[in-house]
Amino acid sequence: MNFIQTRGYDASKPKNVTFSEAILNPIASFGGLYVPESLPSLGEEFLIKHINSSYKELASDMLSRFEIDIDKSVIDEALNLYDKFDNPKNPVPVVKVKENLYVSELYHGPTRAFKDMALQPFGIVLSSIAQKRDEHYLILAATSGDTGPAALETFKNRANVQVACLYPDGGTSDVQRLQMVTEDAKNLKVIGINGVFDDAQNALKRLLASDDFKAALKKKNILLSAANSVNFGRIIFQIIYHIHSYLELVRQGAIIIGEKVYLNVPSGNFGNALGAYYAWKMGLNVSKIIISSNENNVLTKLIKTGKYDLRDSCVVSTTSPAMDILKSSNVERILFDMFGHERTKELMQELESKNFYELSADELAKLQESFDADFCNGEEGKRYIKDIFYNHGYLMDPHTATCMKSYETCSDPKIKTIAYSTAEWTKFSPVIANALTGEIDAEDILALESISKEANLEIPAMVKELFTKPIAQSTIIEKEEIEKEILKFL
Repeated sequence: MNFIQTRGYDASKPKNVTFSEAILNPIASFGGLYVPESLPSLGEEFLIKHINSSYKELASDMLSRFEIDIDKSVIDEALNLYDKFDNPKNPVPVVKVKENLYVSELYHGPTRAFKDMALQPFGIVLSSIAQKRDEHYLILAATSGDTGPAALETFKNRANVQVACLYPDGGTSDVQRLQMVTEDAKNLKVIGINGVFDDAQNALKRLLASDDFKAALKKKNILLSAANSVNFGRIIFQIIYHIHSYLELVRQGAIIIGEKVYLNVPSGNFGNALGAYYAWKMGLNVSKIIISSNENNVLTKLIKTGKYDLRDSCVVSTTSPAMDILKSSNVERILFDMFGHERTKELMQELESKNFYELSADELAKLQESFDADFCNGEEGKRYIKDIFYNHGYLMDPHTATCMKSYETCSDPKIKTIAYSTAEWTKFSPVIANALTGEIDAEDILALESISKEANLEIPAMVKELFTKPIAQSTIIEKEEIEKEILKFL
């Protein structure tokens, strides 16, 4: 399968590239992104075939339908990393929370967040390609809290790869920060910046497109790639768990194959939602994809009004910090799929130059055929956490809680909803402790112990040990110093 470009192509890049090329060099012509030239059609026979399959069997077959240029042995090795999850046969349990509402738990991997689902296998794939080509890569990662730990975990000590991970200092939970700054592998560099996630992501995109930066790397015999979801190597693995979650409802007798469901996604950078959209286009029976946001509700406004408006916007710090994002990169891939490369290029250039674009009435109607949206503020989210725990016995993190409001406002209650839980409760314990017991400003370790006692849940050892591990990464800089700091690391 070939990959094409969301904003058309210029003379500097080929019109079509292989999967390997797309993940090694994820920024396309005119600053655009790579997308599959076509999507495989799965259909009901695919779902029936995998009704009793393990997650790895499902993933292997789905990836084979993409006909990507990666050796099967590498894919098998990559998928074997799901053996590190709590339940290797079923790394994504789907739990009934209340009538017609099910939660797909994506956080049972080594860093307790959904990014492990894609980044664990992605690390093997990219490192293997680099070794096969005898090339060395710098992998850039910008994180609002979950991508960073997952990228560092998958790439640490891998051959032919070095990682520079950017995070907003003060913009993640303590557990997320500790997961990053306690990593001591020599091929990893963690950089805190005085700014917000959008500053980190903008720096990543600028460096990926910078000829000067690439020239500086070339002098060191290093090439450049990225671990963020601008890289389709992430997205291809995110499609799988949407199909798996649907099959889990079939296995539980909640639906029959062919029955439609809602997919309710807490969304920041739109990669999770894009995976859901591609799964739908490949044949999954979906009524609509619901986008759940926090106070940084630019996606809600886009889907409700057709306006992507950042002119008077700044990032608001919230109780769900992994969604504290204004420029959602993967919306571009949706625009391309619906409206083509010329319109996508026009809209993205307007966003870059004016911090604003507006869809036509017809374009908005087309977007709303697939998506609906709502947002949930922090106080509402805490009320949902408390209500769902005490009335339904289920503990969720603040990002998952945003789905509870949109479940009420955007869903037909007669249709089953799969809401996606993107992080374990341990990663945002002060917010959850406040929601359950009223504790205010508790340190993470104290909040973890409080929740553990209140909910009768064990604190995972991998989380508890973070508080005694030595700090190995202490760099905090201004955003203007990022390039210099990375080159110094190399």
